[in-house]
Amino acid sequence: MLVPRLLQMLFLTFILQSNSVKSLSKRRSECSTTCGNVTIHYPFGIEENCYLDPSYKISCNMTTGRVSISGMNVDIVDISLNGHLRALSNVGRVCYTNTSKEVMNEKSGTKLSRFPLSLGQNELTTFGCDIQSKIKSGKDVKATCATVFGECSHKPSCSRNINCCQIRIEHLVPTNFFFRLHSQQNNTGRAGFTRCAYAFIVESGRYDFSSFDVYNLTSERLGSHEMLLDWTVGNTSCEEAKKNISSYLCRENSECSDSNNAIGYSCNCSVGYQGNPYLQPGCQDVNECEDTHLHGCTHICHNSVGSYTCLCPDDHSGDGRKNGTGCKRNGTNIHKLGLYIGASVGVVLTSLAMFLSYFLLKQRRRAKKKERLFERNGGTIIEKLLSESKGSTEIVKIFTEEVLKKATNNFSPNNIIGQGGFGTVFKGNLIDDTMVAIKKSKVIDLNQIGQFVNEVVLLSQINHPNIVKLVGCCLETDVPLLAYEYVLNETLYHHLHGKSHGSSLTWSLRLNIAVETAGALAYMHSANKIIHRDIKSSNILLNDDYSVKISDFGISRLVPHDKTQVSTAVQGTLGYIDPEYFSSGILTEKSDVYSFGVLLVELLTGEKVNSSGVIKRNRSLVDHFLLSLNEDILFEILDDQVKHDGSPDEFTRVAELVKSCLRLVGKERPTMQEVKEELLDIQTNLGLACPTWDTSAASKVCEPSTPDRWLS
Repeated sequence: MLVPRLLQMLFLTFILQSNSVKSLSKRRSECSTTCGNVTIHYPFGIEENCYLDPSYKISCNMTTGRVSISGMNVDIVDISLNGHLRALSNVGRVCYTNTSKEVMNEKSGTKLSRFPLSLGQNELTTFGCDIQSKIKSGKDVKATCATVFGECSHKPSCSRNINCCQIRIEHLVPTNFFFRLHSQQNNTGRAGFTRCAYAFIVESGRYDFSSFDVYNLTSERLGSHEMLLDWTVGNTSCEEAKKNISSYLCRENSECSDSNNAIGYSCNCSVGYQGNPYLQPGCQDVNECEDTHLHGCTHICHNSVGSYTCLCPDDHSGDGRKNGTGCKRNGTNIHKLGLYIGASVGVVLTSLAMFLSYFLLKQRRRAKKKERLFERNGGTIIEKLLSESKGSTEIVKIFTEEVLKKATNNFSPNNIIGQGGFGTVFKGNLIDDTMVAIKKSKVIDLNQIGQFVNEVVLLSQINHPNIVKLVGCCLETDVPLLAYEYVLNETLYHHLHGKSHGSSLTWSLRLNIAVETAGALAYMHSANKIIHRDIKSSNILLNDDYSVKISDFGISRLVPHDKTQVSTAVQGTLGYIDPEYFSSGILTEKSDVYSFGVLLVELLTGEKVNSSGVIKRNRSLVDHFLLSLNEDILFEILDDQVKHDGSPDEFTRVAELVKSCLRLVGKERPTMQEVKEELLDIQTNLGLACPTWDTSAASKVCEPSTPDRWLS
């Protein structure tokens, strides 16, 4: 039984050590521990940060030594760690003239803040001839005590209710109450008898009645009666409090107890321990061997954590008894063997305890580190924003590190599906067989945490077949992780500029990629008012059927519904950034239109946006394309696969669409919805029609036009 008990105690100790103490003020060396004759125990305190909350703030009169608690109008004479306070009772009084006229009636209101009278441990005590006293709260009567009618004997007796009455308070009394006294037959004030009657509360067993009190009540004696109050912490039961471990106040080696009449709960040191159960490091082991007679051991005492063992010495008297203690005879060898076994068990248990302590301490540190990382990586913000976003909590999950490690075989190199300067992408298989791509950055950049949070929140609000779905994220690692739906066929950049040099992408596939990308952007702009801000070929993922999945929303922005633009620091990829946005910092939907125009140039030419070849001849691929279009040599810069598969009419229409997307003034560019409609028309109609976005087309006739040199 000893080993399981020890393991249980160690486990409880270190689990409780991992509790957050945010709601618990730390006991500091500068906190006063006494005021007059009263010892101040935490959660009570005098100075700032020395008490749990204002309900436990102590006011100390250094001159008189009087102690009071915030919100109470009685003096405190004792604060006990067993959950009790002793306070001086206020006194109710009524006085009469010789003719029985009432001349004074003090209700004497009492305020006890959150600390009620202890049930069954206090008595309402009344002195007076023919008097009835009541404890009232509002109009409700909580207790009544009355002396015998018509009896004004000079031999008072509390047991017979003659001139004295005492009744135990068994029912709950609110923390705000007052005394109400009155004579039943106007006998109070008879000549030769006291003209006043009194009522107060006193702890059961702490008041010895004397007839002297009836006739010689002084203000000093009246105000010296102590009542017993209950104090607790928190505002829930133990069971509820333990559910929120960060605010649970019972420290190590303590037990939680529910109150039967106060809100909250109380903490008490476990058997064999002592100290303040509300303060770290909690209750400490009692060394019972320091006072062996007190604990009934008159022989060899061996202290242990939370307990002790009393060992019998060798006894050769023959009767197995020594000094009448009843210690059974063990024999020298058996006794030594017992000592050896005890010592061996002690070594084993000590080693086990040390190992368990180290293991639990390591676990606690890891848990603390994960909590800090979760907070640093925006976990609280993400949880709040996801809870506020309709349906998002059903879409985006927050994974633990262990789940993603298991999904990727501990981020095995064999699971790498993408790698670059930004970091690594791993293929993963969740426990429900969902395939995911897990994005893991290489470095910790605290400046990018905001972008990470932004991407999670934005993707949680988007549901479109051509936009990559965010499955979940992990926030308890040094570098936050994102888990996306798994897209099989790599990026558009890979297919255009990889080893195959775009040979796998026919013109019809490229046109379809353009249509789906435009449709996804149009959806973002109209339905969600989201500007992607980093449209490029490496952010276009392709499925095995070459369908599009737009990815990487780290720098995307959500535009308020009552606005059409936002002012922001310029971000994006050189070559794709809208020049108007670059110079002004004003971001609009037309900035995505410009980037999409650059993407169309990539699809037409098969050239990298920032390739060394075009930069040597011109400033950029965009300039090179526009110059070729103006000089009517577009066909010369088209990708070979495009020229092989497509028709000149389609090239001309797409090129004119590109030219409109790349206009320097954003207002002159078409919307993504108009771009999508034009591309759909090109895709379904091989003849040349006037562009739907070109307002000048109404004044001219548009006919198919195929230069002769393209037909050669």
